[in-house]
Amino acid sequence: MAGYYLALSLHILGASVWAGGHLVLAVAILPSALRAQRAATVSEFERNFERVGLPALALQIITGLWLAHHLLGGPGNWFDDNPVAHVVQVKLGLLAATLGLAVHARLRVIPKLTDDTLTTLAWHIRLVTIAAVLFVLAGASIRFGGYPAFDH
Repeated sequence: MAGYYLALSLHILGASVWAGGHLVLAVAILPSALRAQRAATVSEFERNFERVGLPALALQIITGLWLAHHLLGGPGNWFDDNPVAHVVQVKLGLLAATLGLAVHARLRVIPKLTDDTLTTLAWHIRLVTIAAVLFVLAGASIRFGGYPAFDH
């Protein structure tokens, strides 16, 4: 049981960093950067945040997979028809969306980032932030046996 609480604690800490950092970026940094049309403001935050944000995301992925296995058994059970499995399915979908947005931003948006193209990156930031908040809410719902909206 100690392993479960350690993994859960690390998962929550990683989620705090990931979601919190993206909320700061989306709510505090991005609006002023858009008003000033200054892509460098966002780039500087991203460069600094990556040092803690990416390890936090990696920690969440590792601990999230471990926790899903602990709660449901092997990956075949993650697609069962029960409330906790539905939350895991939602979180896997959010992870796929987050990774897809990250790859697209890294390969297509950031290399062409200028003050004039900042709005394209802004949409990526907003979507990743929404996904991060939904990750947190979905994860918290497991405490109560899964979120009913995810149950069929």
